[in-house]
Amino acid sequence: MAGPPLLLHVFPSFVPGGAQLRFVAIANHFGAAYRHAIVAMDGRIDCRSRLRDDLAVDFPDVTIRKGDTLGNLRRFRRLLRALRPATLITSNWGSIEWAMANIPSLTRHVHMEDGFGPEERDTQLRRRVWTRRLFLRRSTVMLPSRRLLRLATEIWRLDPRRLHYVPNGIDAAAFAPSTEVVEGWPAEGPVIGTVAALRAEKNLARLLHAFQQLRARRPARLVIVGDGPERAGLEALAATLGIAEAVEFTGHVAAPQALYRGFDLFALTSDTEQMPLSVLEAMAAALPVVATDVGDIRAMLAAENAAGVVARDAAAVAEALALLLDDPASARAIGHANRRKLEREYDQAEMFRRYAALFDGMD
Repeated sequence: MAGPPLLLHVFPSFVPGGAQLRFVAIANHFGAAYRHAIVAMDGRIDCRSRLRDDLAVDFPDVTIRKGDTLGNLRRFRRLLRALRPATLITSNWGSIEWAMANIPSLTRHVHMEDGFGPEERDTQLRRRVWTRRLFLRRSTVMLPSRRLLRLATEIWRLDPRRLHYVPNGIDAAAFAPSTEVVEGWPAEGPVIGTVAALRAEKNLARLLHAFQQLRARRPARLVIVGDGPERAGLEALAATLGIAEAVEFTGHVAAPQALYRGFDLFALTSDTEQMPLSVLEAMAAALPVVATDVGDIRAMLAAENAAGVVARDAAAVAEALALLLDDPASARAIGHANRRKLEREYDQAEMFRRYAALFDGMD
């Protein structure tokens, strides 16, 4: 008797990030319904510790050599033949070689595109457009944002019948607002919080510059939750700007739910996003949001929060932060409007249902 279907997941990296944490939530939810094999193109599997201990999960050994496309394709195709997964599930541009290795088709293929790095912040690279157009044309493609859906249709020119818009969802109850005091939380001034990987495309330098401008007008504190390659540079910048005493870098926090409850408002100053989980988490925590106008963020937030979605400019961010902090009653009303929209439109149960359909081939 055959066991649960085997899904082979390929990530550019299996470290905490939007796509990886979404997968963890889905895999943990479905438990024994699926078996999973996970490949990280960079060899990093930090998210392994977040998976349930009772899951059937394997991390197959495969040699991956950067720049050795032909060799990689042979090795990937060999593993596909050996594992014979029910479905190959690739994530973002960094896993595209697996889509190439699957042609001619060895197994059903689902590709998940969550967004782009800084190199595709403002425009699509021609080589990547043609590669996606060629190697994803017979694949099922999952897209969590309306902007990505438009790109896949109009720029990549993929068959609309193969495209699936599946917005991210989260556990709203886990982030519900609370009056509990966060232990060790900054005692002075309102708290602006952000939760992000400290990478270049998140442009947290913009947030630090905006915070410096805000501090010239009123007291406040900034808490930056997350870690990454930009941390040392950001800490140095905070010192250079003279705001280090008002900025706290927490490092990576596996379960940041309680930290959201200590924020007065949430800020995200990325150069590129699509449908960031951190914004959904802030909405679930009934927080007003100040964010750069990228991806689907404006559409995600409640209409009442529209003035908080601004240009990719530190002065615009500082002004939006000041407006919310200067009117706490309005900020609270905006936060509750965000929470209501989250409950209506970004339900985790619906996301699980849609992913099960994709995994089971009911697309």
